[in-house]
Amino acid sequence: MDKSEIDKIAKLARLRVSSADANEVTARIGEILAMIDQMQAVDTEGVEPLAHPLDAVLRLRADEVTEVDHRDELLALAPASENGLYLVPKVIE
Repeated sequence: MDKSEIDKIAKLARLRVSSADANEVTARIGEILAMIDQMQAVDTEGVEPLAHPLDAVLRLRADEVTEVDHRDELLALAPASENGLYLVPKVIE
């Protein structure tokens, strides 16, 4: 990875990288690519993919109704309702 490639990537990404920062960006991207190469070199044959690194199990509570159903009371307040739905005037032809 050299400065010309950094300039090209910055232009494509619509980023402004100053000449002073170009060397640091080049070095950091080089380090990231080296780390990716190192990770790809690891033998993962026979290793099952993980959804989570820990064997954590969520404690779930039972579903229980905690509130009273007020639907009919609220529908009674509406000017017009039908089959449990509010009726409103048509606004789009």
